[in-house]
Amino acid sequence: MQKIPITVAHGDGIGPAIMDATLKILQAADAPLDYEKIEIGEKVYLQGNTSGIPQEAWDSFRRTKVFLKAPITTPQGKGYKSLNVTIRKTLGLYANVRPCISYHPVVETKHPVMDLVIVRENEEDLYAGIEHRQTEEVTQCLKLITKPGSEKIIRFAFEYAKAFGRKKVTCFSKDNIMKVTDGLFHGIFDDIGGEYPDMEKDHKIIDIGCALVADRPQDFDVLVTSNLYGDIMSDIAAQVSGSVGLCGSANLGENFAMFEAIHGSAPDIAGKGIANPSGLLLGAVQMLVYLGLGETATKVHNAWLKTLEDGIHTGDLFREGKSSKRLGTDEFADAVIERLGQRPTSLTAVEYPSGQSRIQGSASKTERSKKELVGVDVFLDWDKEGRNPNTLGDQLREFKAGPFELRLISNRGVKVYPEGHSETFCTDHWRCRWVSPKMEEAGKYQSVLELMSALDRAGFDVIKTENLYRFDGKLGFSLSQGE
Repeated sequence: MQKIPITVAHGDGIGPAIMDATLKILQAADAPLDYEKIEIGEKVYLQGNTSGIPQEAWDSFRRTKVFLKAPITTPQGKGYKSLNVTIRKTLGLYANVRPCISYHPVVETKHPVMDLVIVRENEEDLYAGIEHRQTEEVTQCLKLITKPGSEKIIRFAFEYAKAFGRKKVTCFSKDNIMKVTDGLFHGIFDDIGGEYPDMEKDHKIIDIGCALVADRPQDFDVLVTSNLYGDIMSDIAAQVSGSVGLCGSANLGENFAMFEAIHGSAPDIAGKGIANPSGLLLGAVQMLVYLGLGETATKVHNAWLKTLEDGIHTGDLFREGKSSKRLGTDEFADAVIERLGQRPTSLTAVEYPSGQSRIQGSASKTERSKKELVGVDVFLDWDKEGRNPNTLGDQLREFKAGPFELRLISNRGVKVYPEGHSETFCTDHWRCRWVSPKMEEAGKYQSVLELMSALDRAGFDVIKTENLYRFDGKLGFSLSQGE
């Protein structure tokens, strides 16, 4: 069989040790793979490359389109960006798939019946990384939720559930607070869910949803959510399953795929030969399934399960009286190799289909709405008059432009003018909302420019503006707390 080229990075910290162990097992299992090795991560960062990825690595990705990556270390400070986020977004790896399974009674857990898959949007949300310092006291991070991005990940989750015989998909959001961004995600889930009438579906608010995942994970099957929530929730689920070290991760796009463990580089135990390679190995199993090597994936995964079942564990899982042997990284790999072709008896054996498993989400063509400008939020840096919002409001009342008049001032999202409350704490960062009366009359951007010019001439420090639009008659922005 012709070998399939893949890109491999040994990473930092424990990365080289667990990658060597993983490749040793794949080679023993006769996985028909040709390894193209690259250098990324800490060494590349410290050579002055702030992305942590040299050009030859990008060239390799484009040749192989499949990447098996050990954990890397991002140096602290100096503005280094996350290499993982850079790769995911550059290569369009929009779907992050993290299975979280308990291995009771072999691995200690409070949840013996747990088998769920978290499907996490991988490109947008707060991980867009768009941040600004705006005043002496206030910074901001922009949360970007898009219609096509949400459609792709949600449809992917349903298609994944269908392909792997799952029965239920649960959406997680915080749309009781973020009604525009998370409201869009939840609304799209409801719309797409209608295309899968045979699939059970429900929605959870993210805070209580995470609590339920930690308390009753057996109630869930496939979970779909946005980027930050998915990152947090998958670590919770992995830990309550028994160990973060046992979870692999697939990052999938239309043309590229990256596979890894979900844990970090653990530099505190690097070089000691005690790291558990299981997370990266299970990431490699996901890669084999993706490549259509289901028979090899089945053989490797079952051998790993048999090794755990026999009580042969690395130090992080070893329990006196329950485990039979404590092995280091390389010896554990040898134990898995010895069991290739065997199947577990107390743990549930796996069986992967042959043929490529290339699940894809999709987004519909966006229909353009009638878009009307009905106002503008002007953000000011203002630290005068004891930060009295009534003083600021009275000064701003005289400024009008076109149909726009000052409607309110908020501070940290809470209305403080008019008729605010003296108990509300205020920073030096003020959102001042100009709108047409009752937000019914549309204006022109020229009016916004005239307003900016007038405020600037009067000595106000305008740090940002956000235009307020109505789309097909519906407001495209949120109200302030107390408005």
